[in-house]
Amino acid sequence: MTHRSGADGDVRSQFISTGVLDNSNDDNHRAINDRYPVFGFSNNLGRVGGSQANSLFTIFHAQRDGAQLNTGSGLEGVPNYWSGQHGTDEDALAFFHGDYNDIYGKSVDLDGKITNDAVQVGGQDYLTVVSLGARESLAATSVAGTEQSPYIFMKEISSNGNMNTADVIFPASPIFLYLNPTWLKYLLDPLFIIQENGLYPQDFALHDIGAHYPNGTGHADGIAQEQPVEESGNMLIMALSYAQKTGDTAYLNQHYDSLRQWADYLVAKCLIPANQQSTDDFAGLLANQTNLALKGIIGIQAMSDIANLTGHSTNYSRTATDYIAKWQDLGIARNATPPHTTLSYGDTASHGLLYNLYADALLETHLVPRSVYEMQSAFYPTVSDAFGTPLDTRHDWVKSDWEMFAAAVAGDDTRNEMISRLARWVNETPTNSPATDLYQAQTGGYAEGLPHFAARPVVGGWFALLILKQVGIQG
Repeated sequence: MTHRSGADGDVRSQFISTGVLDNSNDDNHRAINDRYPVFGFSNNLGRVGGSQANSLFTIFHAQRDGAQLNTGSGLEGVPNYWSGQHGTDEDALAFFHGDYNDIYGKSVDLDGKITNDAVQVGGQDYLTVVSLGARESLAATSVAGTEQSPYIFMKEISSNGNMNTADVIFPASPIFLYLNPTWLKYLLDPLFIIQENGLYPQDFALHDIGAHYPNGTGHADGIAQEQPVEESGNMLIMALSYAQKTGDTAYLNQHYDSLRQWADYLVAKCLIPANQQSTDDFAGLLANQTNLALKGIIGIQAMSDIANLTGHSTNYSRTATDYIAKWQDLGIARNATPPHTTLSYGDTASHGLLYNLYADALLETHLVPRSVYEMQSAFYPTVSDAFGTPLDTRHDWVKSDWEMFAAAVAGDDTRNEMISRLARWVNETPTNSPATDLYQAQTGGYAEGLPHFAARPVVGGWFALLILKQVGIQG
């Protein structure tokens, strides 16, 4: 084994010319685009022949603190989880190598579980989708803290670098609910900590815990990206989904005051949403968003279920039932052919992917009539393009995480078509980065006029079908 750190051209040219590296170290720390510093290693495995050569390589990122988190008394370093388990870097490496056979076996078992579940739910095309999304969705996270107080921190990649963004955790949440629902709690905990320690003085839920990962500074001045209906609905839906999957109603009791505050905001504001951003902020501000209002109404019903699970008496369910009836009058183009929900109230020529319907099935709130599920399922094939169903009528953009949310609550034919188009995109896309979740519906290329999204955790949403008790409109 030989190694060398230094400018990429120097390291590569040495290996090309000699077949080995000189074990030198470049300690001139500098920006990544200044003679691109790289670390190379070379191991001679012998001549190519009939016998197999095996070697285990470990690349170890030995960063002791994983993040900084403001818990109300200033920023404090949060150690990466491994550092609390191992006294030295060498101890961690020794454990890793000693644990290899065990963890390899568990990895094979996990691959088998995902394979079997995906094929059963959506066939080979769906396996293509989730097998690609598994690693990418988890790679944007880091496990930190201690056994007594663990956290998972997530970076909003390719957009602005925000930390533990609620509307990024929400689309990613299916993979965590599928693999280990407690991991969703570890992602949500920092959001509750920031808000319950007075570091975001607004009556709606917070967008992120810090503008720049890995610094969870909070927003004590109240100034942060505002998605008031979006994030309030997200937090209520995710808190309830975690409790339903784990039975941890104590978590709901612990954060009941915050959850009730956000639900009260939704009661006041969600039926007729003001001009604001949804999670699809790249598409701009819009008033009276039909899909956004639906998330808020389901969030209110979620609060009713939270109250029931924690022994509280409320009228949230009555409000949600009243709102969903009014929402159908406001947001459905009944005279269209075929009928469908609109992008915004009254704009009967518009349409949008009603992906927030998924939360009604996930939480089993039974709030939205089955006729709405059936209507949307019949509508989507009439507006689909080569690589998927456009997010809405403003642009020819597919948002693949939301596509799978919609597929999960569609009828069999529509669901299979949506899965097939996403699998086709995986195989034929002209993009050349880690999978993007936002692309042109007709060409499969990057969304025009926007930054190239890539390697984002939201592809965890591709697992949406795997966590419903029943797949399809019966959900």
